[in-house]
Amino acid sequence: MSTMHHLKRTTVSLALVTLLSLLLLLVKATESQEAMRPHSQEHLQAAHSTCQGTLYPDLCVSTLASFPDLASKSVPQRICSLVNHTMYEVRSSSSNCTGLRRKLRNLNPLQQRALDDCLQLFDHTEEEFKTSVADLSQTQIDSKCYHHSLTLLSGAMTNVYTCLYGFADGDPNGHVKRFIQDSLYRICHHVSNSLAMLKNVQKGVKKQSPSEAFPEDGKMKHGFPSWLTSKDRKLLQAAVNETKFDLVVAKDGSGNFTTIGEAVAAAPNSTKTRFVIHIKAGAYFENVDVIKKKTNLMFVGDGIGKTVVKASRNVVDGWTTFQSATVAVVGDGFIAKGITIENSAGPSKHQAVALRNGADLSAFYRCSFVGYQDTLYVHSLRQFYRECDIYGTVDFIFGNAAAVLQNCNLYARKPNDNQKNLFTAQGREDPNQNTGISIINSKVAAASDLIPVKSSFKTYLGRPWKLYSRTVYSECFMEDLIDPAGWLEWNGSFALDTLYYGEYRNRGPGSNTTGRVNWKGYRVINSSTEASQFTVAQFIQGPEWLNSTGIPFFPGLAS
Repeated sequence: MSTMHHLKRTTVSLALVTLLSLLLLLVKATESQEAMRPHSQEHLQAAHSTCQGTLYPDLCVSTLASFPDLASKSVPQRICSLVNHTMYEVRSSSSNCTGLRRKLRNLNPLQQRALDDCLQLFDHTEEEFKTSVADLSQTQIDSKCYHHSLTLLSGAMTNVYTCLYGFADGDPNGHVKRFIQDSLYRICHHVSNSLAMLKNVQKGVKKQSPSEAFPEDGKMKHGFPSWLTSKDRKLLQAAVNETKFDLVVAKDGSGNFTTIGEAVAAAPNSTKTRFVIHIKAGAYFENVDVIKKKTNLMFVGDGIGKTVVKASRNVVDGWTTFQSATVAVVGDGFIAKGITIENSAGPSKHQAVALRNGADLSAFYRCSFVGYQDTLYVHSLRQFYRECDIYGTVDFIFGNAAAVLQNCNLYARKPNDNQKNLFTAQGREDPNQNTGISIINSKVAAASDLIPVKSSFKTYLGRPWKLYSRTVYSECFMEDLIDPAGWLEWNGSFALDTLYYGEYRNRGPGSNTTGRVNWKGYRVINSSTEASQFTVAQFIQGPEWLNSTGIPFFPGLAS
């Protein structure tokens, strides 16, 4: 190539860059002029009326007032504008996190991993925003679109807060967090305002009690949510030797792959149909990651204790809680049956997750989750667990999904000498999030290693991890290991007035409520009307249940 030709190309490139820069400046100037232009009274009234009931009204009004033609837009269109605006702030925060890795030279491994978590979570958040906008852009917003948007925006907020949590252990002085926290809190406040605005849309979609819990997860059929197809239900109920598999994983080489990770990688992306992977009996020592684009996967093991996935990542060894999971699932529509998932780090390693689940419309049937602190991370979106065994010590069922555990066994293990056992730590950050943990017709008990030393350790049903923590135990059998107070404070009076903790007609020696805490947010549920909000039927929007196929379930109140 000649020097003259090279100079011409360079000149043209520079001219193009200059032109693009000028165009960007022009767009920004236009946006600034639009924001600064005096708005009509009608425009400002539209902003104020839309922002009524939001938790951050000043931010809401100032943001909405900057959008053109606000008065001519419907409330769903205004929410779309706000979500799109917030999406750009998420992208900016993502770029900021990428830049911080280059700018800050002496990051420790945990800080670097926390930034990695943020980048992954921002990607998920942007996807959830895009889908929410698509739902809310429909000419007619039906119940399904409304509930889907509510779920996705709730999950998006959880993602951003999870990014911030990741710096808790490896960034004690806030060296990295301080560069990003203001923008992330602003994003969360925008999402909070969007959720509050969405509640107003609800009135036009379907009449519903304001206190109705989790109406968005679908009806129940044969003991499973209706979003599981009839084929999925048959797969869950069929014996292993009656099931057709797409891939087989076997330690002995008799399958398609010897590791689960290889099989997941080989599975198709973004499939609408169920893709079934049989994981034969054996111990698989690996960390498994079912990423967002791996949708509608199903793992079928040979049974609890037979097919075992085991690893030992933990925060003491430099992993974030988010990354410590032995199995992490974010591909929507995921199902697992007959598998044990374990984090074997031990009680001294603190946070060490067995399963992290952020997959919408996911279900686990006859699986076990084994760990100590933070065993089952019900991170976000809608989840269903049936006839599963969960073992742990501190906060061992935690997170901010809309999670239903039905007919499960919850086992407290022997913790470290200075620890208490806590079954749950629910992380609802905002009163308009559709999240919480509902434990129905399950057993709350001591594991075999705790039984001989039960009197040496205090055990509680849960504590409020976040301000609007929401957990309900309904018709469960509680052994005598539960402390008479039932529930434990997180930090002084934090969240005691704003949480929602309920117990309804539980039984067994640990269920006596006469000595329970007297917090404003705690209640012994005596009203069948209130209790019915948390049954499987209403909890996941099931007006009635069909006959079972041999799997027991309770459609409403048992008595």
